[in-house]
Amino acid sequence: GILEKIRLHLMKKLLLCLENRRKYHQEFASSTSFHGVHNIVQTQSKTRKALWVLVVTGCLAIVIWQICSRCIYYFSWPTTTTVVVQDVEIVKFPAVTFCNLNRFQTHAVSNLKMIFLIWNVVSGVLKKFVMEDKYSQELNDFLHENQNFSIKEFTRKNGFYLNSSTLLECDFFGKPCYPQDFDHVFTEYGNCFTFNHKDHPARRVSLSGRVGLHLLFDVQQEQFIDEPALGYTDAGITFVIHSPEELPCFDVLGLLTPIGMHAQVAICQLKSIIQEYPWGECKPDIKLQYHKIYSTTGCLQAWYIQDWCGCLPFILPGNETECDLLKFYNCVYPAV
Repeated sequence: GILEKIRLHLMKKLLLCLENRRKYHQEFASSTSFHGVHNIVQTQSKTRKALWVLVVTGCLAIVIWQICSRCIYYFSWPTTTTVVVQDVEIVKFPAVTFCNLNRFQTHAVSNLKMIFLIWNVVSGVLKKFVMEDKYSQELNDFLHENQNFSIKEFTRKNGFYLNSSTLLECDFFGKPCYPQDFDHVFTEYGNCFTFNHKDHPARRVSLSGRVGLHLLFDVQQEQFIDEPALGYTDAGITFVIHSPEELPCFDVLGLLTPIGMHAQVAICQLKSIIQEYPWGECKPDIKLQYHKIYSTTGCLQAWYIQDWCGCLPFILPGNETECDLLKFYNCVYPAV
């Protein structure tokens, strides 16, 4: 008896709780703003009910997956900059371009007009002298009388040259090198010569070597001119270390070695790769006609000067029309 009464009493209470809970769940499912659950409960069609169950289950699975993946990504501590240190034994040797600070042979520029013209037009660094009355009329007369004068041919013929008399010693990591290992290039310093030019096979060297490139020049100062009256009082070699794919840039990166002095230069390479969209604004399809790789300097020199002046100065690579003296003086010179 007593146990049976207790059991019946508990059963009534349990049934009452289950019924109340069922009613509560029914009311929640009917009134919730989670429309998927509402449609599952209210829909009488088994097919529609099954479709809603699939939709709700799929959405919940996607939400859980997104939350888990974002938490995993966050705790992986991702970075936008990755530094990788690699030890290399063999590296590409850079190009080295050398020029004589005394750019022209004395016999070729024996009068002040020629000296003034060549220095101002070719180097483009003494603009202050253009404004002086004692030079301006003389220069203008020379420009109009010699419009067919080719600075390129004059410089190649009468500028600094490289042979066994000017290159006394050349040693590259213990191996002898010769004048024919240098390529002629035009710069604002006239005739210059590049070791490890891009037209030659790339030279690779071991980092364990400490000798590098050793050169001994004879600038033959008595045979070449530098006019002190125009501000040129230096004598020696200027050189720049650069990529074989790029033109030498003396106005920013040039180094000087005076005569009678020994100079030793140690370098390190810093290479930057500008990313294209969506990481950056680089356009990899842009090409320059006479440059293997794109650079801001090459673009400004080649396209800007060529479009603006309609010609190319001899210091730039290319086979376009060479700028005559008037265009060089009135257009190219202000542009550079």
